[in-house]
Amino acid sequence: MEEPIVHPWRDIDKYVEARTKEALYEFELAEEFLKNGLYRNAAGRAFQGWKAVLAVLAANSRSELVSEFRGLVRLRERVRVEAVDYVIAIMPTTRMKKVATLLSRKYGSDVVLLTELALDLHEFQYNGLDREGLLSRYIDLDMVRQDIAALIEGGRRIISSLANTQRTA
Repeated sequence: MEEPIVHPWRDIDKYVEARTKEALYEFELAEEFLKNGLYRNAAGRAFQGWKAVLAVLAANSRSELVSEFRGLVRLRERVRVEAVDYVIAIMPTTRMKKVATLLSRKYGSDVVLLTELALDLHEFQYNGLDREGLLSRYIDLDMVRQDIAALIEGGRRIISSLANTQRTA
């Protein structure tokens, strides 16, 4: 039997484990797409991988985020969850910068820089190259390749450091 989706308000540890795996799988897919010249797909997978990394960091730092994301969010008619848990679970694109800024106090400025890179790649995924720089920040594929590789490397480095920290704790 397949395990049900784990939400952070039910089991934070299982949620972190699932999102960590998701991040690594997404980065792996991004590399495959990149090798095959599927740049927009690679950008999308790298973005999703980073979104999962950010969710893991947020879940590990829930207490630091509670004061910023207050109140309740209604998911269904009778289901309400704390706003902080909703942000951790969904990691809305519109909240990624704010979350990254808050997390940078604990994890350093790379979290903000990698989030900016992820958001740039997300924009590229939908708009593609733009030689005039109006709809996308990317004017050539070399920039795209470099940013995808940097996001994958940075995301994996953070996941690895979290795993090492948990092993020694």
